[in-house]
Amino acid sequence: MNALVQHLPAVPIVVPLVAGALLLLLTEGQRTARVTLALSSLVIQLVVAIVLLYSTTDAVPDFWTEGIGVYSIGGWPAPFGIVLVVDRLSGMMLTLSATVALAVLIYSLASWDRPGHPFYSLYQFLMVGLNGAFLTGDLFNLFVFFEVLLAASYGLMLRGVGAQRVAKGLHYIAANLAASLLFLLGVAVIYGTVGTLNMAELFGKVAELPGAERTLFDAGAALLGIAFLVKAGAWPLNFWLPGTYSVAIAPVAAVSAMLTKVGIYAVLRVGTLMSQDQAAASMLGSILFFLGLATLVSGMIGMLATQRLTRLVAYSVIVSSGVLLASLGLGIEAVTAPVLFYLSASALTTGAFFMLTGMTDRTRLPSSAPASDEPPAPSMPAAAIASPSYVSFGVLEPDTYGTGEEVGVSIPAAMAFLGLMFVCCVLLVAGMPPLPGFIAKFTLLASALAAAPAAGAAGQAWALTIAVLATGFAAVIALTRIGIRLFWAGTARRTPRLRVLEAAPVAFLVMLCLLLSAFSGPVMTFFEATALSLHDPQTYIRTVLSSAPHVSSGEPEP
Repeated sequence: MNALVQHLPAVPIVVPLVAGALLLLLTEGQRTARVTLALSSLVIQLVVAIVLLYSTTDAVPDFWTEGIGVYSIGGWPAPFGIVLVVDRLSGMMLTLSATVALAVLIYSLASWDRPGHPFYSLYQFLMVGLNGAFLTGDLFNLFVFFEVLLAASYGLMLRGVGAQRVAKGLHYIAANLAASLLFLLGVAVIYGTVGTLNMAELFGKVAELPGAERTLFDAGAALLGIAFLVKAGAWPLNFWLPGTYSVAIAPVAAVSAMLTKVGIYAVLRVGTLMSQDQAAASMLGSILFFLGLATLVSGMIGMLATQRLTRLVAYSVIVSSGVLLASLGLGIEAVTAPVLFYLSASALTTGAFFMLTGMTDRTRLPSSAPASDEPPAPSMPAAAIASPSYVSFGVLEPDTYGTGEEVGVSIPAAMAFLGLMFVCCVLLVAGMPPLPGFIAKFTLLASALAAAPAAGAAGQAWALTIAVLATGFAAVIALTRIGIRLFWAGTARRTPRLRVLEAAPVAFLVMLCLLLSAFSGPVMTFFEATALSLHDPQTYIRTVLSSAPHVSSGEPEP
């Protein structure tokens, strides 16, 4: 490999880091430069993620050793130095996060880049944390990248004004700071017990620990697991999620759909590496299954109870986390591939749905009180709504960029577009055929029921099947009820003016979901290969620990 290819794994971290720093130096009047830099950064990340993903497949067998790339920072090989590891799973997550992030960034260009708010910079730093978490090969740097993405998300969650947004944002910060403290304590206990934090070396040493030290390691692992479950939105640690996501501005809520997937990724990565320890794998599986089932049921109840669309979409994030955790908790290898399929489809769906809610909110007249399970927000004066200086999150300020009276490009039949996208999102969330949510759930449940008797988990598989079917039915009821009130009820409403920059990203993510369904065969083949590599942890361990001959320091090897 040439020098450029050697450094590809570092690009998804370096590019947004540099872009975020440069965006802080650009003045508010340099809007074109800011937009160009932010978009260029996301496009580069997406292209590099696709190249890295492609490099791990069988199409280029000689690109990495056994389809796994190891990039040693500073030329120090594992386990002594910091390494970035690229395999099918990390490549898939990088591509998924870059796709959602690029769509959300384009959506945000319509209304959310306002003077005095470093939205683009925080957005780039969020991507640094996301990409780093997917690429890192050791627990401490996983903690570091978690903190980077959380620090950026704190600023993004508090965007805008309003007592509810500030209160829920502070709840989000407090919950995640507590989880970060548990994460750091768990990492410290594990390092003090085992003497390493490199994931490839760490779990190979666990089986050799004597009784007392093994108990201490289990305590550290439990603290680590609690932190992962908080970030994955698992019950009862997800009390902060519905309120926070439902009051955040639309683009922030949309990109936050990927934040819970980081917790799922951590559980999946650590869980598969620990699968060679039968005792730990059995205990982890039981905990994940029952917590996942409880998360699934709590999300279903929340969807039925709420009368507010944004809050309902937030509960759908909880439902997806419950399905993923409970499925992984079965401990059946055959369900891993459909779990990855469902993870991809749910991330795209919730991202599109949150952006859609930012447009459907404008159909409500200022004088009409929203049907909500929370106190209604103060209504804006009619003059403020008509003014070209009105900002979507409730701030009145001068028209800095001189756009005059032009608010946006009016899309013909805007309500028809919103209605069509709403129906598509409803069908995707509910998992109706022939969309990817249905394909993922059907494959998941069929695989679980077929393999459960041999694994001694028949009862758990049937419990998961009943819960998933009931949740899909509840989603149809809840979303249909809100859709009728939103589009068909006789209450006063107005036709919003939509910008192409807002409509196109939503349609793009929905179209990607439809493509997942149309090409479900090849996609599932890839996920099956990814699952096979995950359940062969010795290949990962062997490749990472033998990375010295593949050092990517940029200097010629002797």
